[in-house]
This record gives sequence, structure tokens and C-alpha cells, in this order.
Amino acid sequence: MNSEQHAERNYLGQPIGPSLPEWSPPPHPEPERLPGRFCRLEPLDADRHAEALFAANARDAEGRMWTYLPYGPFSDIESYREWVQAAGASRDPLFFAIVDAASERAAGIAGYLRITPASGSIEVGHLAYSPLLQRTPAATEAIYLLMERAFRLGYRRFEWKCDALNAPSRNAAQRLGFSYEGLFRQATVYKGRSRDTAWYSVIDAEWPALREAFQQWLAPENFDPKGRQRLRLSELTRPLLHRVG
Repeated sequence: MNSEQHAERNYLGQPIGPSLPEWSPPPHPEPERLPGRFCRLEPLDADRHAEALFAANARDAEGRMWTYLPYGPFSDIESYREWVQAAGASRDPLFFAIVDAASERAAGIAGYLRITPASGSIEVGHLAYSPLLQRTPAATEAIYLLMERAFRLGYRRFEWKCDALNAPSRNAAQRLGFSYEGLFRQATVYKGRSRDTAWYSVIDAEWPALREAFQQWLAPENFDPKGRQRLRLSELTRPLLHRVG
């Protein structure tokens, strides 16, 4: 049964999307702290974060974390500080440093981008996770904090996009509860190469169940005394996916 059969109709009998009489555009997100259990997000600041981030990124000697980003790697602290300073001044993208709660040092970057209050759409991206952050609970919690803030502000759609060849990013999107929407062929050019872009999203109607899944996974009882997860997040989010790909 296709969606047109359940669509509203205008006075001409044409199918139209659902009316939103009580919805209004959300505000632009502010550069504010977002506290969590494993990490906190802070507005990216060169003086506070550049040195710690550069040192953490240096642990990726091969530069794998930069392959699918439009910038980097950075060969010296001066060039990296310059980039962080410019990024920290941006409002869209709006960059955050991910500060590890245990070490109190920045270990990665994430941001909001393509912020479109008029349609209630916002994207998460610019994920530059150093080896200190990769595959940790803090890495997951950082996305949860950004998602929770966006939906609390009133956004209707939270997007994740990546190079279609970036298998780890595509797998991460679905682990985090983003449903696959399709492939945009030759969507952009970066670092002198063509990119097909894979699109994923979470919409506001899906958020309550997904938030519950995140909270269950992040709960202290889901980790043993050595910090190992008892239940995988993917086990909680897989049944919530609208489409995989």
C-alpha cells in the first residue's frame, strides 16, 4: 500500500503532505556545553582544545581518520590551530570539541551543519574522532547529546551523510539508529575526487524510542567492572530502522 492512499487531499483532490498547524521553526542551536556521563561537548576553541586535539590526532600515524574529511591531515600544530580557530568562529557548521570525562582532555570533534530551521532539518558531521575516542562509550554519547539537543529544540529531521565508500561511517550511522534513505550519485568533489553520498536520517517520530535505546545502552548497569558493554547498541537500534543500506 503506497503512501498516496493515506495522504491528505487539497480542494483539487491532489495528494499533499500532512499539515503542521502546531509546528514552528526551531531556533538555531547555540554554542553551549552539552554534558554527559562519558564526555561533554564544548564549543570548539583554539586556546582550550587545539593542543590536546593535535596530540590525540597524532596517534593516528597513518592519517586514516582524515581520508573521508575535506581537510587534514595537519602536519604541525600551527596549521591545525589556525584551522581550529576558523572552525570555532563558524556558526554553520557549528563545531564542538568532545572532551573525555576521565582525562578532561579533548579527544575529538563533531558538529552541526546544514542547519535549516525553516524546514526543521539539521545534520551531524565533521566527525574527527582521534584514536583516543574511537570505539569508546564517549564516541557514542557525543552523537546522542547532539541528537537529544536538536530534537529538544524542535528539529524534525536529523541527518547523517557520508561518502558512500566509507563503510565504517555507514555502519556507524545504522548502529546509531539512522535509517538509510538512498544514494546521491556524484554529489560533490573533495580532495580532487568524486563522491557519491549516502544519506541517513532520524525523524522526530522515531526519536522517543531511539532515545530510550541510547539511555538503556549508556546506563551504568550496561557496563561490567572493566567497562565492557553487556548489550550492544545495535541490538537495540536495529529493530527501529526504517530501512538499511
